[in-house]
Amino acid sequence: MTKGAKTRTRKDSATDKLPEWDLVDLYSGPEAPELKADLEDAGARSQAFAGRLKSRLATLEGAALGAAIAEYEGFTELLHKAMSYAHLYFAANSEDAERGRFYQTVHEQVNVISTETLFFTLELNRLSEAVLRKQLKDRAAQHYASWIRDVRVFRPHMLDDDLEKILHEKSVTGRASWVRLFDETQSALRFPLGRKRLTMSEVLNLLSDRDGEKRKRAAKALGKVLGENVRLFTLITNTLAKDKRIEDEWRHYPSPLSSRNLGNYVEDEVVEALTRSVADAFPDLSHRYYRLKARWFGKRKLDHWDRNAPLPGDSGRRYSWRQARELVLGAYGRFTPEMAATAERFFTNAWIDAAPRAGKDSGAFSHSTVPSVHPYILMNFHGKARDVMTLAHELGHGVHQVLAGPQGTLMSDTPLTLAETASVFGEMLTFRAMLADEADAGRRRILLAGKVEDMLNTVVRQVAFHRFEERVHDERARGELSAERLGDIWMDAQRESLGPVFRFDDEYRNYWAYIPHFVHAPFYVYAYAFGDCLVNSLYGVFEGGHADFQAKYLDMLAAGGTLRHKELLAPFGLDAGDPAFWRQGLGVISGFIDELEQVS
Repeated sequence: MTKGAKTRTRKDSATDKLPEWDLVDLYSGPEAPELKADLEDAGARSQAFAGRLKSRLATLEGAALGAAIAEYEGFTELLHKAMSYAHLYFAANSEDAERGRFYQTVHEQVNVISTETLFFTLELNRLSEAVLRKQLKDRAAQHYASWIRDVRVFRPHMLDDDLEKILHEKSVTGRASWVRLFDETQSALRFPLGRKRLTMSEVLNLLSDRDGEKRKRAAKALGKVLGENVRLFTLITNTLAKDKRIEDEWRHYPSPLSSRNLGNYVEDEVVEALTRSVADAFPDLSHRYYRLKARWFGKRKLDHWDRNAPLPGDSGRRYSWRQARELVLGAYGRFTPEMAATAERFFTNAWIDAAPRAGKDSGAFSHSTVPSVHPYILMNFHGKARDVMTLAHELGHGVHQVLAGPQGTLMSDTPLTLAETASVFGEMLTFRAMLADEADAGRRRILLAGKVEDMLNTVVRQVAFHRFEERVHDERARGELSAERLGDIWMDAQRESLGPVFRFDDEYRNYWAYIPHFVHAPFYVYAYAFGDCLVNSLYGVFEGGHADFQAKYLDMLAAGGTLRHKELLAPFGLDAGDPAFWRQGLGVISGFIDELEQVS
């Protein structure tokens, strides 16, 4: 472990000691001379690179092309390292104006440097198939064949060099600035509950509190404060949707979803098969489960703040950080010791920030940074079972990122659809281990219901988010949407997905405004449903005793971005293009609900 990287902890009465990350493995601080040196080095190398190679790629021999890509990868890693540090430093406290200034400064510097080499991928896209085939006969170029393949996916949508350059340069003052405004606004929001003013993370945590009155007050406060800021969130949403529409039209994408699907290397028809299958299953999944939940509560109707309410008889068990660690590592270890050993590195080093605090990003993520360093995980641990699942989820990402790291900066990144597969598989392993270890029938029912709710949140809720996005972007093409209309679309999507058992109040109309994915990564959300359904099918193969499953699974993770989902799933006998594949995954959730109905 790097000197100075020992784990720092904060005492929390409910959750024991919570780790806070140490970013020293990236840089010692925002003023670190190494950060300045890396940016200067990347700038000088990119300028020299452009001077030697611009307008010459078609004339290179295969060995020279391979050497050029390796050089490009080298200074690209420096840029990614600097940007990773700036992002993580900002995410830890986005209320700090100085951190915001630092993040923007680094972003602008990286943008200027990367503009120098924008020509490289543009020229790669212009290479004829005949020239490229000849170049790829050389081993050095062939090493990067998968990356070249993925770059050229966007070939039909490439613009003239000058247009590409101006879009790239203006991104820091365009889309990125609106995203930053959203983040800083959200982190600064405070939600009044009695004498307390809660952060976003704290108020969201109360939505699963045992006390129904607390849930109600938290839900009302969340909706009220979002409503007080809804004009700004409406402006951000409209601006970003229009910005995306303009670029999509210039690039001749047939739909707002097309660029995301290309980036995920997944066919439009596969996504359509997934989302249609899930929407068709709303009555059998979420509608049926929440009717059951209402019965458990002795109610005909549930209020929306009851969606994640603990079940009657749930003692509200809390887990210490140590217990959460042992549960997840134990589950990973039962699957394969290698997976557990990789995950354990996150705990023995200061790679996790789990302590909730003001200004910190309210969500959870695993940031891959660069292969020469390691990933970092951010979450807000409150000691609930769901927090244990979040830890398992993000560690799934982290293990995936570590194993894929040897593929290098250009080929270690994994499409979102497959990235979420690794994280959800980690959740499934942890849940199955917890269920197997639980002898008490009542506790098993609570665990099973909790898993169903998590799966509904991952599959049903995320597809509802996806349908909301589709309608927003479709309508934005015809003109700006009012806050009222955004609320209408949101309510329609929620009623469709959650079913008639729920009661919604006026405050709930504003809840769309707190979902960061709509702003950070349009149309990201279906990847969660993709991953969950895929994992259900994949886990079924595992339970069926598929030969060498563990080794094949780790090989799948280690492949990073070098293989597509069809190639990765083929060793397991699975095909995501078949609608029956998705129905099989959804059938796992339905089976869990069947079991709950039988024991209720």
